[in-house]
Amino acid sequence: MTLTRLDKPVQFLKGVGPKRAEHLQRMGILTARDLLYHVPRRYDDASTITPVELAQVGMDVTLVGEVRNKGVIPTRSGLRIFQAVIQDDSGLITCSWPGQPWVERRVRPGDRILVTGPVRFFHGRQIQPREFTVLSRASADAPAEDPPGTIFSTYPAAEDLPQWIFRRLFELNLDQLLAQIRDEEYLPPRDRRQHGLVEISAALRDLHRPRDNARIAAARRRLAFDELFFLQLMQARVRHDATRERPGIAFTRTNRLIRALHDSLPFTLTGAQARVLREIYADMTSPERMNRMLQGDVGSGKTLVALFAMLLAVEGGYQAALMAPTEILAEQHAHRIGDFLRDIPCRLEILTGSATGRRREEARARVASGEARLVVGTHALIQEGVEFDALGLVVVDEQHRFGVRQRMALSEREPRPDTLLMSATPIPRSLAMTLHGELDLSTIDELPPGRVPVTTRLASPEDRPAILRELCRRLDRGRQAYLVYPAIEESERADLLAAETEFERLRSEDLAGRTLALIHGRLPGDEKDRIMRAFQQGEIDVLVATTVIEVGIDVPNATMIVIENPERFGLSQLHQLRGRIGRGDEGGLCAVIAGRAEGEETGDPTPTTDRLAAFARTNDGFEIAAEDLRIRGQGDFFGAEQHGHGTELKFADIIEHEDLIGPTRDRARALIDIDPQLSAPAHAVVRNHLDSRYGDRAQLFGVG
Repeated sequence: MTLTRLDKPVQFLKGVGPKRAEHLQRMGILTARDLLYHVPRRYDDASTITPVELAQVGMDVTLVGEVRNKGVIPTRSGLRIFQAVIQDDSGLITCSWPGQPWVERRVRPGDRILVTGPVRFFHGRQIQPREFTVLSRASADAPAEDPPGTIFSTYPAAEDLPQWIFRRLFELNLDQLLAQIRDEEYLPPRDRRQHGLVEISAALRDLHRPRDNARIAAARRRLAFDELFFLQLMQARVRHDATRERPGIAFTRTNRLIRALHDSLPFTLTGAQARVLREIYADMTSPERMNRMLQGDVGSGKTLVALFAMLLAVEGGYQAALMAPTEILAEQHAHRIGDFLRDIPCRLEILTGSATGRRREEARARVASGEARLVVGTHALIQEGVEFDALGLVVVDEQHRFGVRQRMALSEREPRPDTLLMSATPIPRSLAMTLHGELDLSTIDELPPGRVPVTTRLASPEDRPAILRELCRRLDRGRQAYLVYPAIEESERADLLAAETEFERLRSEDLAGRTLALIHGRLPGDEKDRIMRAFQQGEIDVLVATTVIEVGIDVPNATMIVIENPERFGLSQLHQLRGRIGRGDEGGLCAVIAGRAEGEETGDPTPTTDRLAAFARTNDGFEIAAEDLRIRGQGDFFGAEQHGHGTELKFADIIEHEDLIGPTRDRARALIDIDPQLSAPAHAVVRNHLDSRYGDRAQLFGVG
């Protein structure tokens, strides 16, 4: 990597020095480049700042003024209150920080500060700031006052690095830093015009010295493009290594098994299944390795698609393996596949951890000899001692439940088998392209015709007796049900129903005489499997559970699920829970019993009621996922889905910048296809920027 002036230690910038450099390093600001990309987290437009004289009791306002005096006031109860009087051109007002005497150390007479909060009346009019920012210090070291009409920037700060220090550092260094970043512009003018982007130097200038909100939005759009592009660039490298670095298998299609399976089906494939199969077949018959993600809603027919792909591998002279996260799911897959293969000559083997002794050794021998052409199993497939004769395709079900190394263990064999990852958790295409840019994406977005839809009923606690009566009526007809709770045990910190407590109450009161079982995440894995298997076989009437059943098995006889405190779950999680029912020939009922939401008594809509209404409105998992993304924001998705994956976004917003995701991915893939190592002189700027800003994340992607 070629070091530029932007990559020199931050210590050597004006106004820093060794001590301040230590404080900056604790915030992750090690170089001049890091400081340049330390952009404000919030802006306050001067046009929205209220003059002091107009700040009335009951209003929530933002004020800017000069500190005239200050002090800490003790009270009889021992509470210490810091107060400061600030003044602007229209008048004076007291700012009060109850219980925060430490603020006195950060505010001095003569400082110019910005405060935001409610105006109250307590011995006179005063504001109680939720946030405050020291805009300038009453000293020679302070930055000059902002001109009228400016936008005030609030930076991520720390006790040792308050706002005024960052403002001072940028006043001293920004022009020099912008001149240096100008040399690193990698987008030609035509491409910038095509996507409505400003130059990178202009973007960073407008973020640190904002003149209006439109320029801020344009600047963030440019940084969002860069962020998405370099993320896709790292993923494109992984994709290139996985699919092209070493030769894959070009499977020969004879239709001997594929045609037999197709002709034996008592139904017609959906258009989405046929489209996805064409994409998979094209990958598998090419000399490049397939590295594809197959996502589809519960019941969309992913297993059948995977079986067609596995049979193509067998036709080409290879074996295929399907790995599931639990024994009971592996058994379910093996049972389904066995039904499809009833009249097709293709040996199927199942390998799980519970198989021991002679049975296990015989199964392993059939896999090693190649007698078993299709193999279904758990992580037992990657244990020592399991050898394949000629493994050509690896299918991983519920891929997010396996670690990176587990997923790679089968696919790292020689010759390198094709890989198909399956997920029943629909996510919006824009998010999937961002999270899984190293994979090609196939989506089954259509359910087979004739499926009986699940009815969703929104209910309140007062409706619980009626819901339990409906549940009992279904049990009397020989059906089964789930009862789902957000917590395992009661907690003083949350007003939630708990699975353990409700299990004891239900079996002695409302559901006395019925067969109940309790399942949750703290139970040992073999105990959870035993309970789920008993429920599947009809030995249990009602399964009382936490979200441990979110990814579960097919129990066609279960026709009702009751979810308590649904406001504690995301929409996609609720949809997965609802997917436990509606798998048979009788319509299912999903009843969600919400606690009282704030504002519910008045009939006003709340985020909770909006979310649940969206959930009840549709059974389409992709529509629900898009709504979930809109309501919760991308932070929850990145946190839950991709912890440690290196895809956290600082500037890009999946919804706002959705139009940039496809172009950045296409650009990144095209670049890596022609220059995988970015070694050409024409790509030196891109390579240096990638190494300088994303070096750690690039290494993370490099190991999978």
